[in-house]
Amino acid sequence: MCPVDLLAAHGSALDVFDAAVRAAGPGDWSRGTPCAEWSVRDLVNHLAAEQLWVPHLLAGATLDEVGTRYEGDVLGDDPLSVWEKSSAAAREAWLAPGALRRTVHVSFGLVPAEEYAWQMTLDLAVHGWDLATALGRPNPVPDRLAGRLLDVLRPMIDDWQGLGLFDPPVAAGRNAAAKDRLVALLGRRPR
Repeated sequence: MCPVDLLAAHGSALDVFDAAVRAAGPGDWSRGTPCAEWSVRDLVNHLAAEQLWVPHLLAGATLDEVGTRYEGDVLGDDPLSVWEKSSAAAREAWLAPGALRRTVHVSFGLVPAEEYAWQMTLDLAVHGWDLATALGRPNPVPDRLAGRLLDVLRPMIDDWQGLGLFDPPVAAGRNAAAKDRLVALLGRRPR
């Protein structure tokens, strides 16, 4: 796997989520999302917290060392600013020389940083769809990115079924675009 391909995919997924966050207006933060238990604010909080973890994990920190500092509300009074800072710091950490050759601590053990990066890329893309859907916007995931995520992560996604990470897959249709097949595989109804 070419690291540039992964970094480009990550950048594209980050752009998808970033654009959706920027589309949220003052009255949108309490809206429901396709993630049944999360509002728009909850969803952005989840992704901002994930981004805050990235520099620590890529620097070799364990989960215990990071501790509980990113539990609860990390957005405070300025969700957009927190999102911008956390996503910029995470992106900088991913682009650091050798970052993708490291090993990181995650909830289920040690994994190659490359695997962690693909998981984070998937999370940004699918939650970008969730956020755009909550805001009444079209599916923002580029087909090229969705196709790449399907190619790389399909075996992992199949293994994740039944773990509570995603709802069971739904039908997308025989001729569905890659972006619709991706969200359907993750239990979301393409629209």
